[in-house]
Amino acid sequence: MAVVNSSGVASSGAVGLVLARPTRLLGAEPFFMEFIAGIEERLTEHDLSVLLHTVTTHDAELAAYRRWAAGGLVDAVVLVNRSVHDPRPALLHEVGLPFVVVGEPAAGLDAPAVRTDHAGPVVEALRHLLDLGHSRIARISGPAGLLHTEARTAAMIDCCRAAGAVPMILEGDYSEESGAKLTAALLGLAEPPTAILYDNDVMAVAGLGVAKELGVPVPGRLSLIAWDDSTLCRLASPALTTMSVDVHQFGISVAESVLELTGGQQVAERWSPTATLLVRESSSVVPSQQD
Repeated sequence: MAVVNSSGVASSGAVGLVLARPTRLLGAEPFFMEFIAGIEERLTEHDLSVLLHTVTTHDAELAAYRRWAAGGLVDAVVLVNRSVHDPRPALLHEVGLPFVVVGEPAAGLDAPAVRTDHAGPVVEALRHLLDLGHSRIARISGPAGLLHTEARTAAMIDCCRAAGAVPMILEGDYSEESGAKLTAALLGLAEPPTAILYDNDVMAVAGLGVAKELGVPVPGRLSLIAWDDSTLCRLASPALTTMSVDVHQFGISVAESVLELTGGQQVAERWSPTATLLVRESSSVVPSQQD
């Protein structure tokens, strides 16, 4: 039975979040746990909680939204990992579930969003590596169909082209396995990269492990940068240079937009905290320039 929230609006008491990804990644990747904690912290003040559902296919995600709408199980949905051809916004409009987009909204998408600058941090990371003398720079990305992956890829290509560097981009899936496999492939090239940028911390730590196994010193012959700081990055040896994001605050900002949406208020324009470079031991001058 729905209850009435502090704004006088009928409420299910929950906000929905569906993650279409292998459940093994959810346990290994710190980002979403910290993100959800930030959402929960703000929602709890209004007697709301997150209804988290993990699925392995996009069809299962769409089916979950239909069930939630039919049963009145959530007041709104937090929509993450927008893709290039994304059927979810149309479905959510069709079934009458209000939603907040996490990341960059598509043109003409009638929904509030907590927007993210993906290009600026990529440029900052690359400038750090370019200033250290690196010109063979690789990136192990997340899935290519995601909007934020494409934005980072475009920024990397543009920045490297302007600097006269040749980017190498391999598509990963955020898992330890892909980070390890793709790092090994890069280091097996006749002219391997002298620096690798990873789209998450799990792949970066796995890549560091592979470099050690192959006898490639970090940062002596290879510099590494991870996207999203975490305990994994801080405890690695050497500690990983990262693009650090206040993920908890990101979640709080999303929750504030959700509360305005479900309370019938005008939803303010918000941006996620900007990722900033945090230099640690895993990045150094290109080998030929070392003393």
